[in-house]
Amino acid sequence: MSRILINECKQEISSFNPVPGRYEDFAVSFGQDIIGHHRGIGTEVGGALRVFSEHKEVEIVPGYSARAITSGGTLDDAAYNRIAAEFLDAVRRARDVDAIYFSLHGAMASSSVHDTEGHLIAETRKIVGERVPLVVSLDLHGILTDEILRHSDAVVVYHTYPHVDFFETGERAARLLLRIMAGEAKPVSARVPIPALVRGNELKTATGRFGECVREAIAIENSPGGLSGGMFIGNPFTDVPDLCSNAFLVTSGDPARAEREAIRIARLFWEMRHHLHQPLTPLDESVRLAAAATGRVVLVDAADATSSGASGDSNAILRALLDAGYRRTVLLPIVDAPAVEEASRAGVGAVIRVPIGGSLDRGRFTPVRMELRVRMLSDGVFRSESHGNLWNGGRSALLQSANFMLVATSKAVSLYDRSLFYAHGQDPAVFDTVIVKSPHCQPHMFEEGAQLLVNVDAPGSTSANLKSLGHTRCARPVFPLDEGVTFTPRARLFRRDH
Repeated sequence: MSRILINECKQEISSFNPVPGRYEDFAVSFGQDIIGHHRGIGTEVGGALRVFSEHKEVEIVPGYSARAITSGGTLDDAAYNRIAAEFLDAVRRARDVDAIYFSLHGAMASSSVHDTEGHLIAETRKIVGERVPLVVSLDLHGILTDEILRHSDAVVVYHTYPHVDFFETGERAARLLLRIMAGEAKPVSARVPIPALVRGNELKTATGRFGECVREAIAIENSPGGLSGGMFIGNPFTDVPDLCSNAFLVTSGDPARAEREAIRIARLFWEMRHHLHQPLTPLDESVRLAAAATGRVVLVDAADATSSGASGDSNAILRALLDAGYRRTVLLPIVDAPAVEEASRAGVGAVIRVPIGGSLDRGRFTPVRMELRVRMLSDGVFRSESHGNLWNGGRSALLQSANFMLVATSKAVSLYDRSLFYAHGQDPAVFDTVIVKSPHCQPHMFEEGAQLLVNVDAPGSTSANLKSLGHTRCARPVFPLDEGVTFTPRARLFRRDH
C-alpha cells in the first residue's frame, strides 16, 4: 500500500491592495474534511482524488487545506506564519508517506516571505527528506521560482484561461506522481524566465494569441517523453522579485529537449508580447459608449477584480455613471461592510442614506452618498456557479437607488461568474448595464448577448494599466513597465535523483 499525502494552500494577492490578508480570509480544513469538501467537485484536489481512487494500492493521507475565500492583499506575517505552521505540522504528522501532492496557487506572498509556495515546499523537504516524490499543481498566474522547482519533482500548470481545467490539472498531477512513484518517469524541468508582464483579451487561451504558446507546450507534454508543460504569466499585481512570465516544460530524462523546446516557446511568447497587452477605454468615454448603446452593455472593471487581489470596494464606474445622469438600468457588486451593517439595522423595505464605496481602498476611492432602498438581506453564503462549492461574502444586502441595483457584501468574494447576482435574485441578462469586476469570465455568463463589452480604464489595485500601479520589487527592466526591453532566452534546468 502506497501512502500519498495531500496538502492544499491557495491564495493570490495584489501587492497594491492596501488591505492586508488575514487568517480569517481562508477556509481551513484538516484530515478527512478535505476529502469531504473536494470529492466530486471541479477542483484540482477533486481531480487528483478521482485518479487516486482508481488505484486500490493507494491510501490517501489528507493533511491540510487553506483555501482563500477570494484573492486579496499581501498576507500579514501572523496569518502566513500560522498557515505555514499548520501546513507543515500536517506534513510532520503524516508519517511514512510514499509520495506527496500539493495543490498550490503560486501568487501568494506575505509581508516577509515573497515566495511562500517555495518556502512551503523547501520546508517540506527538510521534513520528509530528498527521496519522497513531490508533485505540485499551480495556476498559470503563479510566479514560478527556482525554489519551487529545486525542491519538487515536477510542476503541473493550468492550460486554460479563463480557467476551466482545475479538475483536469489535478488529474494530470496525480497521474504524473503515480508514474514517478512507479519509476516510469524521470522528470527534468526547464524554466525560461521572460521579462514581460501581460494582461488582456489575447490571453484567452481558446481565442487569443497566448493560446498558441500553451498549445505548443501541451503538444510537448502529450508527446512521447513529455511529462508536463505550460506557460506561467504570473500575476502582474504580485510585486515580488521573481515576478515575470515563464515558458516551462518537463521531460522524462531529456534535458536537451526540455531546454530546446522551452526556449522555442519563450521566443514565440516574446514575439507576441505587444499583442498581449490590454487596450483600455477611458472612464468618461466608457460611460458615453454605454449611454449611446441600445442593447446590453458589460462594463469590465478588472481594476477592482477581487479574484485577482483587489479590495472590491471601487465605486469609480458607479460615480461616473451617476455624475453623467445615466438612465439605463445598472447591476453591480461592491464590498461595503458599513453599508451592509446599516441596511441590516434598518431592515428590508427601509430607505437608508449611506456613503457607498471607498470603505477599504481609501487612497483610490472616495465614498459617494446615496439613498438606497433595502431590497434583500442575506448571510452571503451561496453556491459557486463555476465549481459547485460554497462561497461566503459575509452579511450582504441588495440595495436599489432608482435604476441602480447594488449587491453589497461585507467582505470580498470571487466575482468571475454570476453566482453572487443569482444568490440575490438578480439575473444580469435583464439589466441594460452590468459592471463585472473580473478581467475575463466564461463567454456565456456576460459577453454573449451583449451589444457592447468595454474594458474600462478605472483606478484599482488590479488595473491592466500596469504602469499606474508602481512596481518596486520585480526585476527590471520588464515589458511594458520599461522601454527598450531586450530578451535573450536562457533555460534553467532542474532534476532530482531518487
